[in-house]
Amino acid sequence: MALTRLGTNAITALPAGVGGKVLQVVSTTKTDTFTASGFSSWNYVDVTGLSVSITPSSASNKILIIGYISGGGDNGIYRLDNGSTITGYLGTQTGSYTLGFASANSSSIYNINGNAVINYLDSPASTSALTYKVQVAGNGTVSINRPTDSENSNNRARTVSTITAYEIAG
Repeated sequence: MALTRLGTNAITALPAGVGGKVLQVVSTTKTDTFTASGFSSWNYVDVTGLSVSITPSSASNKILIIGYISGGGDNGIYRLDNGSTITGYLGTQTGSYTLGFASANSSSIYNINGNAVINYLDSPASTSALTYKVQVAGNGTVSINRPTDSENSNNRARTVSTITAYEIAG
C-alpha cells in the first residue's frame, strides 16, 4: 500500500490498524536567553521562545513532547502548558507546594544548575492547533540558557534549550 506524502514528507494516511507511527515532528530551539524575576505568589510565566505548535490529524492520536531546559535560579519551578495546565505532568499536591515537573534551584548565581528534561506523552483528544510551552515560577530570579548573574566573562556559560512535539498515530 502506497502512502500519501506532502512536500515535507509528512505522512497523511496509514494502513488501517497501524498505530504508534510518527506522523509529524515540530521542534523549536531557543538559543537566546530569558530571565524572570519578581514573581507574584509563585505565578507561572511563559518562557519566551520555548514553545512548539502542532495540529493533530486525528483526535485519537497522541502528542509526545521531548525537550531540554538549560537554566538556573532561585527556587525556580518548571511546568508544561498547552493552553491549560497539563495536570498529568505535575507532582502530587500535598500541602501548599507549587507543582511542576522539575525545579531550577541553584546554589550559585554563577552556574547553570537548573537543567531539566521534558518527556511527556499527552492525549489531547483534539484536532485543533495546540501550543505546548514551558513556563517557570520562582522565588527570586530564574534564567534560561544563562546563569542568573549578568557578568560578561568567559567563565559564564550560554547554553541552548529545546522542545519537540511528535504526533503519534493512535
